[in-house]
Amino acid sequence: MKIRPRVIPCLLLDRTGFYKTMRFKNPVYLGDPINILKIFNEKSVDEIAILDIGATPTKRGPNYELLKDLASECFMPLAYGGGITSVAQMKQLFQIGFEKVILNTALADHPALVTDAAEAFGSQSVVACIDVKRTVFGGYEVVTAGARRKLGRRPDEWAKELESRGVGEIVVNSVDQDGTLSGYDLSLVKLVASAVRVPVIACGGARNAQDLGDAVKQAHASACGAGAMFVFQGRHRAVLINVPSEQELDAALG
Repeated sequence: MKIRPRVIPCLLLDRTGFYKTMRFKNPVYLGDPINILKIFNEKSVDEIAILDIGATPTKRGPNYELLKDLASECFMPLAYGGGITSVAQMKQLFQIGFEKVILNTALADHPALVTDAAEAFGSQSVVACIDVKRTVFGGYEVVTAGARRKLGRRPDEWAKELESRGVGEIVVNSVDQDGTLSGYDLSLVKLVASAVRVPVIACGGARNAQDLGDAVKQAHASACGAGAMFVFQGRHRAVLINVPSEQELDAALG
């Protein structure tokens, strides 16, 4: 039986609430994380990614007490990113119920961390998130620290380096498309997916099941991450957890 590509809601945590941004700005409050996870438990999604967008800017680590509560309420595989700077933090996250860790700013600030983590827990547990912005000349550049810092690297080159360090998956996230509900940047996804052998997860801009299918079939993504399409409804962007049906996902991704 053919297994369809994974569909992964990406939920942005700040302090004790979930939010959704547009182009990494103007966060909109979505609600209590436990209530939102309970709703996703009933939907046709394969994993959940929780990204603490306030951790790195304020130089704080993971909120283990809250994350333990969230893990206990979630019936599907969980990944976490935000404020991770050590293998010890990852170990604690795995102990409270998370299956994967997502690294972003730490990839540049602590280059040995990926290799140390892969050796300690296996590459399948270590995910790199590459945030990317378009340049004024139409190219791409990697940004970190919530898109506030330019890394001076092309996303395909950076992805190759991270693969060589030992990451097991790579999320390629378009800052320009984030929260816009205007579709993935398929050229960006394809650029990264063509450069590496590890699975690439498309993120940034998805609006419907067809976009998920396009990322897989046209840009060669192995999985699809999204935020706004799962939490907003209608042109007024009313907050409402909604997920395409299993039939819609199978039709788009099959």
